[in-house]
Amino acid sequence: MTEETPGFEEKPDVPSGATPEDAEPQAAAPEKAGTDSVEESGPAAPAGDVQDVALTAQLDQVRMALNERTADLQRLQAEYQNYRRRVERDRVTVKEIAVANLLSELLPTLDDIGRAREHGELVGGFKSVAESLETVAAKMGLQQFGKEGEPFDPTIHEALMHSYAPDVEETTCVAILQPGYRIGERTIRPARVAVAEPQPGATPAKADEPSAQAQAAAPDEESGGPDEG
Repeated sequence: MTEETPGFEEKPDVPSGATPEDAEPQAAAPEKAGTDSVEESGPAAPAGDVQDVALTAQLDQVRMALNERTADLQRLQAEYQNYRRRVERDRVTVKEIAVANLLSELLPTLDDIGRAREHGELVGGFKSVAESLETVAAKMGLQQFGKEGEPFDPTIHEALMHSYAPDVEETTCVAILQPGYRIGERTIRPARVAVAEPQPGATPAKADEPSAQAQAAAPDEESGGPDEG
């Protein structure tokens, strides 16, 4: 049997050429490894919160970008609607100007037709052609205006002749020399008229009647009435 020598402890095997101090770090390594594993497992709980915060930030950015794109789309749609309205308005205006220019060239012919009608010369085939032309002009929106006896309006009438008349109370169109024409609210040509104004200093006839009656009754009052015989 082998006898144990008292006072000596067993030491781990040490490779040849190594000192006893090299064995101590190897024995402490398992303890350190266990400590590291515990420290690494500690932050596992707050990692989920960090990930939620990052996702929330990304969601906010996406919502902000979506709001910006929506606002851009709304502005673009509003600009497009305004553009369509401008184009439609310009198209209508250009059409009205073109029609007005065309009908303006036809006004002398319409004047000739009117004079021929007044003199009774609008007969036969010429009458049919003239009436067809007037119908087409009316369909295109041409309207004739100007009548005798209506008050003079400088915005639609052009006075070529002027006179005084005792039977008018305001400036009045007494003769239509050339009728006026309009398309809708646009005046192509004003009506050319002869106007008459009240006589300077003249008073209405109704105001003169009471004075005349008073003058007629005055002699009877002065004479004291008829003599009694």
